[in-house]
Amino acid sequence: MRDLAVRTFTPTRPVDAPPVLLVHGFGSDGKADWVDTGVAEALASAGRTVVVPDLPGHGESPAPATAAEVTAPAIAAALVTALDAAGITAFDAAGYSLGARIIWELPSAAPDRVARTVLGGLAPGEPFTAVDVDALHRAVQDGTECADPFTGMIAGMVKSHGDRAPGLALCVEGLRATPFAGGAWNAKALPVFVVGENDELTRGIGGLAEEIGAKLVTVPGDHFEVLGGGRFRDVVVESLTR
Repeated sequence: MRDLAVRTFTPTRPVDAPPVLLVHGFGSDGKADWVDTGVAEALASAGRTVVVPDLPGHGESPAPATAAEVTAPAIAAALVTALDAAGITAFDAAGYSLGARIIWELPSAAPDRVARTVLGGLAPGEPFTAVDVDALHRAVQDGTECADPFTGMIAGMVKSHGDRAPGLALCVEGLRATPFAGGAWNAKALPVFVVGENDELTRGIGGLAEEIGAKLVTVPGDHFEVLGGGRFRDVVVESLTR
């Protein structure tokens, strides 16, 4: 896969702390999730170098050619490649929704390099497991209606991205093949989980946080409102700069 598109924010008064990697959610991009919401600017104002990539098939990054390029481990590996290209070794990270899912893979993809992390909007299971990927691809390619309502909903979301839709459908297929299963957290510092008080998608993630001994913070909003809320931004900055 070709290199990911990356935005980098350099602080005017840097502090002695590692760069921060910010990873966006499915169907979004780094600008919408982290720049427009003020998170990147807030971290840079706190003296941190901030790295904001667009995931494969999203934003300004190239579309994948196959689903194998966009499994969860493959996306994590692409992020590590981007960090390597920037000369970054140790780093903090925050992700939202799919971004949090990918950050879960980073301690394995980049052993001993992941420091503090914030996992926002993380579902305890893999939402794409229920997608009929063959029907999804047909819907994207020729508009065939999906018999399954959930697949139809995902198809509508994917198709709303126009010529990016085929690549996003491959992302769904790749992520479906590597579902999130939780388990042990392999970085030295425990993550901070952040969920919206009205976010049904994250229901049950508190069990994983408790299992690994991590902190769980609840903020206002549902899954789509959390990112735009000032409280989420504050939790990210506080968790990564304390």
